[in-house]
Amino acid sequence: MTVEQQRLLVFAGSYAEAEESGVYVYAFDEESGTLTLTDEFAGLKNPTFLNVDANRKLLYAIAETVNDAGVKVGEAAAFSIDAAKGTIQLINREITVNSTTCHIQRDANSRFLTVTSYHGGMIGLLEITEDGAIGQVLDVQQHEGSSQHPERQDRPHPHSSFYSPDGRYLLVSDLGLDRIVTYALDAANGKLVRQSEVALHPGAGPRHLTFHPDGKHVYVINEVDSTITSFSYDSKTGELKALERVSTLPASFADENSCAEITISADGKYVYGSNRGHDSIVVFAVDGETGLLSLVQHISVEGGHPRHFALTPSGRYLLAANRDTNNIAVFTVDKDNGKLFFTGKSVTVPKPVCVVPIYLTL
Repeated sequence: MTVEQQRLLVFAGSYAEAEESGVYVYAFDEESGTLTLTDEFAGLKNPTFLNVDANRKLLYAIAETVNDAGVKVGEAAAFSIDAAKGTIQLINREITVNSTTCHIQRDANSRFLTVTSYHGGMIGLLEITEDGAIGQVLDVQQHEGSSQHPERQDRPHPHSSFYSPDGRYLLVSDLGLDRIVTYALDAANGKLVRQSEVALHPGAGPRHLTFHPDGKHVYVINEVDSTITSFSYDSKTGELKALERVSTLPASFADENSCAEITISADGKYVYGSNRGHDSIVVFAVDGETGLLSLVQHISVEGGHPRHFALTPSGRYLLAANRDTNNIAVFTVDKDNGKLFFTGKSVTVPKPVCVVPIYLTL
Protein backbone atom coordinates (compact mmCIF):
# COMPACT_ATOMS: atom_id res chain seq x y z
CA MET A 1 0.00 0.00 0.00
CA THR A 2 1.52 3.30 -1.07
CA VAL A 3 1.15 6.55 0.78
CA GLU A 4 -0.03 9.29 -1.53
CA GLN A 5 2.36 12.19 -1.79
CA GLN A 6 0.90 15.54 -0.84
CA ARG A 7 1.91 19.10 -1.48
CA LEU A 8 0.86 22.10 0.55
CA LEU A 9 -0.29 24.90 -1.73
CA VAL A 10 -1.56 28.31 -0.65
CA PHE A 11 -4.10 30.19 -2.76
CA ALA A 12 -4.56 33.93 -2.30
CA GLY A 13 -7.33 36.20 -3.62
CA SER A 14 -6.99 39.96 -3.77
CA TYR A 15 -8.38 43.30 -4.84
CA ALA A 16 -7.24 43.78 -8.43
CA GLU A 17 -8.30 45.29 -11.72
CA ALA A 18 -9.18 42.79 -14.44
CA GLU A 19 -5.90 43.37 -16.29
CA GLU A 20 -3.85 42.74 -13.13
CA SER A 21 -3.01 39.47 -11.43
CA GLY A 22 -5.61 38.79 -8.76
CA VAL A 23 -5.32 35.10 -7.85
CA TYR A 24 -1.97 33.77 -6.64
CA VAL A 25 -0.65 30.28 -5.97
CA TYR A 26 2.22 29.54 -3.60
CA ALA A 27 4.06 26.42 -2.54
CA PHE A 28 4.54 26.38 1.23
CA ASP A 29 7.56 24.67 2.82
CA GLU A 30 6.53 23.60 6.32
CA GLU A 31 10.10 23.01 7.40
CA SER A 32 11.31 26.51 6.60
CA GLY A 33 7.99 28.37 6.71
CA THR A 34 8.66 29.81 3.26
CA LEU A 35 6.11 30.77 0.60
CA THR A 36 7.21 30.47 -3.04
CA LEU A 37 5.08 31.88 -5.87
CA THR A 38 4.22 29.20 -8.45
CA ASP A 39 1.45 30.86 -10.49
CA GLU A 40 -0.74 33.94 -10.80
CA PHE A 41 -3.86 34.66 -12.83
CA ALA A 42 -5.03 37.91 -14.42
CA GLY A 43 -8.42 38.50 -15.99
CA LEU A 44 -10.82 38.76 -13.04
CA LYS A 45 -11.78 42.01 -11.30
CA ASN A 46 -11.51 41.76 -7.52
CA PRO A 47 -11.26 37.97 -7.10
CA THR A 48 -11.27 38.54 -3.37
CA PHE A 49 -12.60 35.31 -1.90
CA LEU A 50 -11.71 31.73 -2.76
CA ASN A 51 -12.80 28.17 -2.04
CA VAL A 52 -10.76 25.05 -2.83
CA ASP A 53 -12.08 21.54 -3.47
CA ALA A 54 -9.01 19.47 -2.63
CA ASN A 55 -10.52 16.12 -3.67
CA ARG A 56 -11.28 17.25 -7.21
CA LYS A 57 -8.41 19.77 -7.39
CA LEU A 58 -10.72 22.67 -8.17
CA LEU A 59 -10.53 26.33 -7.19
CA TYR A 60 -13.54 28.65 -7.06
CA ALA A 61 -13.24 32.44 -6.95
CA ILE A 62 -15.69 35.30 -6.81
CA ALA A 63 -15.16 38.35 -8.99
CA GLU A 64 -17.17 41.28 -10.26
CA THR A 65 -18.22 42.32 -13.75
CA VAL A 66 -20.97 44.32 -15.43
CA ASN A 67 -24.13 43.00 -17.06
CA ASP A 68 -25.56 44.02 -20.43
CA ALA A 69 -27.04 47.13 -18.82
CA GLY A 70 -23.64 48.19 -17.49
CA VAL A 71 -24.58 47.46 -13.85
CA LYS A 72 -22.02 45.90 -11.49
CA VAL A 73 -22.88 42.26 -10.77
CA GLY A 74 -21.31 39.22 -9.16
CA GLU A 75 -19.26 36.71 -11.07
CA ALA A 76 -17.74 33.34 -10.17
CA ALA A 77 -14.90 31.46 -11.84
CA ALA A 78 -13.81 27.83 -11.66
CA PHE A 79 -10.22 26.66 -12.14
CA SER A 80 -8.54 23.28 -12.37
CA ILE A 81 -5.42 22.87 -10.21
CA ASP A 82 -2.21 21.12 -11.23
CA ALA A 83 -0.83 20.22 -7.82
CA ALA A 84 2.59 19.12 -9.08
CA LYS A 85 3.21 22.32 -11.00
CA GLY A 86 1.34 24.57 -8.57
CA THR A 87 -0.63 26.12 -11.43
CA ILE A 88 -4.29 26.88 -12.17
CA GLN A 89 -6.25 26.90 -15.42
CA LEU A 90 -9.58 28.63 -15.96
CA ILE A 91 -12.52 26.28 -16.62
CA ASN A 92 -15.31 28.84 -16.90
CA ARG A 93 -16.77 32.02 -15.45
CA GLU A 94 -20.41 32.98 -15.03
CA ILE A 95 -22.47 35.89 -13.71
CA THR A 96 -24.03 34.99 -10.34
CA VAL A 97 -26.27 37.53 -8.56
CA ASN A 98 -27.34 41.07 -9.40
CA SER A 99 -24.79 42.77 -7.16
CA THR A 100 -21.13 42.41 -6.25
CA THR A 101 -20.22 39.56 -3.88
CA CYS A 102 -17.81 39.19 -0.97
CA HIS A 103 -17.80 35.48 -0.10
CA ILE A 104 -18.05 32.03 -1.66
CA GLN A 105 -18.61 28.66 -0.01
CA ARG A 106 -19.12 25.07 -1.17
CA ASP A 107 -21.47 22.49 0.32
CA ALA A 108 -20.26 19.24 1.91
CA ASN A 109 -21.00 17.15 -1.19
CA SER A 110 -19.51 19.66 -3.66
CA ARG A 111 -22.79 19.99 -5.53
CA PHE A 112 -23.46 23.64 -4.74
CA LEU A 113 -21.78 26.98 -4.20
CA THR A 114 -23.23 29.88 -2.25
CA VAL A 115 -22.18 33.45 -2.92
CA THR A 116 -22.88 36.30 -0.52
CA SER A 117 -23.61 39.86 -1.60
CA TYR A 118 -22.86 42.45 1.09
CA HIS A 119 -24.01 45.40 -1.02
CA GLY A 120 -27.01 43.61 -2.52
CA GLY A 121 -28.21 42.07 0.74
CA MET A 122 -28.64 38.62 -0.79
CA ILE A 123 -27.39 35.04 -0.97
CA GLY A 124 -27.17 33.06 -4.21
CA LEU A 125 -27.18 29.27 -4.58
CA LEU A 126 -25.26 28.03 -7.64
CA GLU A 127 -24.99 24.63 -9.26
CA ILE A 128 -21.60 22.94 -9.65
CA THR A 129 -21.67 20.92 -12.87
CA GLU A 130 -20.41 17.33 -13.08
CA ASP A 131 -17.09 18.50 -14.48
CA GLY A 132 -16.67 21.04 -11.66
CA ALA A 133 -17.63 24.16 -13.62
CA ILE A 134 -19.80 27.04 -12.41
CA GLY A 135 -23.38 26.13 -13.31
CA GLN A 136 -26.66 27.99 -13.23
CA VAL A 137 -28.06 30.14 -10.42
CA LEU A 138 -30.64 27.97 -8.67
CA ASP A 139 -31.95 30.26 -5.93
CA VAL A 140 -31.54 33.77 -4.52
CA GLN A 141 -32.58 34.78 -1.00
CA GLN A 142 -32.99 38.51 -0.37
CA HIS A 143 -32.67 39.83 3.18
CA GLU A 144 -34.71 42.78 4.50
CA GLY A 145 -34.40 45.12 7.49
CA SER A 146 -31.82 47.15 9.38
CA SER A 147 -30.21 47.62 12.81
CA GLN A 148 -28.88 50.41 14.98
CA HIS A 149 -25.67 51.74 13.37
CA PRO A 150 -26.80 54.62 11.08
CA GLU A 151 -24.14 54.02 8.41
CA ARG A 152 -23.11 50.38 8.68
CA GLN A 153 -26.53 48.89 9.45
CA ASP A 154 -29.08 50.94 7.50
CA ARG A 155 -29.93 47.89 5.36
CA PRO A 156 -29.10 44.18 5.06
CA HIS A 157 -25.41 43.35 4.67
CA PRO A 158 -24.88 39.57 4.69
CA HIS A 159 -21.12 39.02 4.82
CA SER A 160 -20.65 35.25 4.65
CA SER A 161 -22.33 31.88 4.41
CA PHE A 162 -21.02 28.72 6.08
CA TYR A 163 -22.41 25.21 5.77
CA SER A 164 -22.89 23.15 8.91
CA PRO A 165 -20.51 20.17 9.30
CA ASP A 166 -23.25 17.74 8.21
CA GLY A 167 -24.13 19.92 5.23
CA ARG A 168 -27.81 20.25 6.14
CA TYR A 169 -27.81 23.92 7.02
CA LEU A 170 -26.31 27.17 5.80
CA LEU A 171 -25.60 29.89 8.39
CA VAL A 172 -25.55 33.43 7.02
CA SER A 173 -24.07 36.25 9.13
CA ASP A 174 -25.83 39.51 8.29
CA LEU A 175 -23.80 42.47 9.53
CA GLY A 176 -26.54 44.95 8.68
CA LEU A 177 -29.28 43.13 10.59
CA ASP A 178 -27.29 41.89 13.62
CA ARG A 179 -28.68 38.46 12.84
CA ILE A 180 -27.53 35.02 11.80
CA VAL A 181 -30.05 33.46 9.46
CA THR A 182 -30.09 29.66 9.14
CA TYR A 183 -31.26 28.09 5.90
CA ALA A 184 -31.91 24.42 5.26
CA LEU A 185 -30.34 23.18 2.04
CA ASP A 186 -32.98 21.51 -0.09
CA ALA A 187 -30.54 19.68 -2.35
CA ALA A 188 -33.24 17.83 -4.29
CA ASN A 189 -34.85 21.04 -5.48
CA GLY A 190 -31.82 23.32 -5.42
CA LYS A 191 -33.34 25.71 -2.90
CA LEU A 192 -32.44 27.47 0.34
CA VAL A 193 -35.30 27.21 2.82
CA ARG A 194 -35.33 29.74 5.66
CA GLN A 195 -35.18 27.73 8.87
CA SER A 196 -34.54 30.07 11.80
CA GLU A 197 -32.61 33.14 12.86
CA VAL A 198 -30.95 34.47 15.97
CA ALA A 199 -30.47 38.09 16.97
CA LEU A 200 -27.13 39.32 18.28
CA HIS A 201 -26.75 42.34 20.54
CA PRO A 202 -27.49 45.61 18.68
CA GLY A 203 -24.47 47.07 16.89
CA ALA A 204 -22.53 43.81 16.81
CA GLY A 205 -22.21 43.44 13.05
CA PRO A 206 -21.61 39.68 12.63
CA ARG A 207 -19.20 38.96 9.77
CA HIS A 208 -17.74 35.42 9.73
CA LEU A 209 -18.17 32.30 11.88
CA THR A 210 -16.51 28.99 12.62
CA PHE A 211 -17.86 25.69 13.89
CA HIS A 212 -16.23 23.89 16.80
CA PRO A 213 -15.10 20.39 15.75
CA ASP A 214 -17.55 18.96 18.31
CA GLY A 215 -20.41 20.34 16.17
CA LYS A 216 -22.06 21.77 19.30
CA HIS A 217 -20.64 25.30 19.33
CA VAL A 218 -20.30 28.17 16.86
CA TYR A 219 -18.12 31.27 17.23
CA VAL A 220 -19.05 34.46 15.39
CA ILE A 221 -16.74 37.44 14.99
CA ASN A 222 -18.53 40.79 15.04
CA GLU A 223 -16.97 43.39 12.76
CA VAL A 224 -18.65 46.55 14.03
CA ASP A 225 -18.08 46.34 17.80
CA SER A 226 -14.98 44.08 17.86
CA THR A 227 -16.41 41.15 19.80
CA ILE A 228 -16.82 37.40 19.46
CA THR A 229 -20.13 35.78 20.37
CA SER A 230 -20.12 32.13 21.41
CA PHE A 231 -23.20 30.03 20.64
CA SER A 232 -24.44 26.56 21.36
CA TYR A 233 -25.58 24.84 18.17
CA ASP A 234 -28.35 22.29 17.73
CA SER A 235 -27.36 20.16 14.75
CA LYS A 236 -30.87 18.72 14.48
CA THR A 237 -32.66 22.04 14.04
CA GLY A 238 -29.83 24.36 13.01
CA GLU A 239 -30.69 26.72 15.86
CA LEU A 240 -28.18 28.87 17.74
CA LYS A 241 -28.33 30.03 21.35
CA ALA A 242 -25.99 32.78 22.55
CA LEU A 243 -23.71 31.89 25.47
CA GLU A 244 -21.37 34.87 25.93
CA ARG A 245 -19.50 37.61 24.15
CA VAL A 246 -15.92 38.73 24.62
CA SER A 247 -13.94 41.68 23.29
CA THR A 248 -11.25 41.02 20.71
CA LEU A 249 -9.24 44.05 21.90
CA PRO A 250 -6.95 44.83 24.84
CA ALA A 251 -8.75 46.95 27.45
CA SER A 252 -6.21 49.75 26.92
CA PHE A 253 -6.92 50.13 23.18
CA ALA A 254 -9.29 53.01 22.42
CA ASP A 255 -8.76 53.72 18.71
CA GLU A 256 -10.94 52.60 15.82
CA ASN A 257 -11.04 48.90 15.02
CA SER A 258 -13.09 46.43 13.03
CA CYS A 259 -12.85 42.65 13.02
CA ALA A 260 -12.58 40.37 10.00
CA GLU A 261 -11.79 36.66 10.17
CA ILE A 262 -12.24 33.92 12.77
CA THR A 263 -11.13 30.29 12.85
CA ILE A 264 -10.61 27.46 15.30
CA SER A 265 -7.78 24.95 15.68
CA ALA A 266 -8.44 21.42 14.45
CA ASP A 267 -8.42 20.10 18.03
CA GLY A 268 -10.99 22.71 19.07
CA LYS A 269 -8.78 24.11 21.81
CA TYR A 270 -8.09 27.61 20.44
CA VAL A 271 -10.06 30.31 18.61
CA TYR A 272 -8.30 32.98 16.55
CA GLY A 273 -9.68 36.32 15.36
CA SER A 274 -8.30 39.31 13.45
CA ASN A 275 -8.40 42.99 14.40
CA ARG A 276 -8.10 45.72 11.77
CA GLY A 277 -6.98 48.93 13.43
CA HIS A 278 -5.24 47.23 16.32
CA ASP A 279 -3.76 45.08 13.50
CA SER A 280 -3.48 41.94 15.53
CA ILE A 281 -4.54 38.35 15.90
CA VAL A 282 -6.32 37.60 19.18
CA VAL A 283 -6.05 34.09 20.58
CA PHE A 284 -8.55 32.51 22.97
CA ALA A 285 -8.50 29.17 24.75
CA VAL A 286 -11.73 27.17 24.54
CA ASP A 287 -13.15 25.51 27.66
CA GLY A 288 -13.64 21.87 26.67
CA GLU A 289 -16.87 21.50 28.67
CA THR A 290 -18.64 24.84 28.30
CA GLY A 291 -17.18 26.06 25.00
CA LEU A 292 -16.50 29.47 26.59
CA LEU A 293 -13.43 31.54 25.73
CA SER A 294 -10.53 32.90 27.79
CA LEU A 295 -7.87 35.28 26.48
CA VAL A 296 -4.44 33.89 25.64
CA GLN A 297 -2.68 36.47 23.47
CA HIS A 298 -2.73 39.50 21.20
CA ILE A 299 0.03 39.54 18.58
CA SER A 300 0.85 42.02 15.81
CA VAL A 301 0.11 40.79 12.30
CA GLU A 302 3.32 42.45 11.07
CA GLY A 303 1.29 44.56 8.69
CA GLY A 304 -1.91 46.53 8.31
CA HIS A 305 -5.57 45.53 7.99
CA PRO A 306 -5.55 41.72 8.42
CA ARG A 307 -8.53 41.08 6.16
CA HIS A 308 -8.18 37.31 6.42
CA PHE A 309 -5.93 34.61 7.85
CA ALA A 310 -5.82 30.83 7.97
CA LEU A 311 -4.20 27.97 9.83
CA THR A 312 -2.34 25.44 7.72
CA PRO A 313 -3.95 21.96 7.71
CA SER A 314 -1.27 20.61 10.07
CA GLY A 315 -1.95 23.47 12.49
CA ARG A 316 1.74 24.34 12.62
CA TYR A 317 1.43 27.74 10.97
CA LEU A 318 -0.91 30.70 10.64
CA LEU A 319 -0.83 32.91 7.53
CA ALA A 320 -2.12 36.47 7.88
CA ALA A 321 -3.23 38.38 4.77
CA ASN A 322 -2.61 42.09 5.41
CA ARG A 323 -4.49 44.08 2.78
CA ASP A 324 -3.12 47.56 3.41
CA THR A 325 0.56 46.57 3.63
CA ASN A 326 0.41 44.15 0.69
CA ASN A 327 1.84 41.15 2.49
CA ILE A 328 1.14 37.68 3.84
CA ALA A 329 2.96 37.15 7.14
CA VAL A 330 3.90 33.69 8.44
CA PHE A 331 3.51 32.68 12.10
CA THR A 332 4.25 29.44 13.92
CA VAL A 333 1.65 28.01 16.30
CA ASP A 334 2.55 26.54 19.69
CA LYS A 335 0.03 23.72 19.94
CA ASP A 336 0.56 23.42 23.70
CA ASN A 337 -0.84 26.87 24.43
CA GLY A 338 -2.17 28.21 21.13
CA LYS A 339 0.27 31.13 21.03
CA LEU A 340 1.59 32.57 17.78
CA PHE A 341 5.16 33.60 17.00
CA PHE A 342 6.24 35.60 13.95
CA THR A 343 8.74 33.67 11.84
CA GLY A 344 10.26 36.78 10.31
CA LYS A 345 9.00 35.58 6.94
CA SER A 346 6.56 37.52 4.77
CA VAL A 347 5.78 37.70 1.06
CA THR A 348 4.59 40.70 -0.94
CA VAL A 349 1.09 40.28 -2.41
CA PRO A 350 -0.94 43.25 -3.72
CA LYS A 351 -3.99 43.86 -1.48
CA PRO A 352 -4.55 40.28 -0.28
CA VAL A 353 -8.06 39.54 0.98
CA CYS A 354 -8.21 35.75 1.31
CA VAL A 355 -5.63 33.03 1.92
CA VAL A 356 -6.35 29.28 1.63
CA PRO A 357 -3.62 26.77 2.55
CA ILE A 358 -4.51 23.20 1.59
CA TYR A 359 -2.88 19.81 0.98
CA LEU A 360 -3.29 18.40 -2.52
CA THR A 361 -2.29 14.92 -3.61
CA LEU A 362 0.28 14.69 -6.41
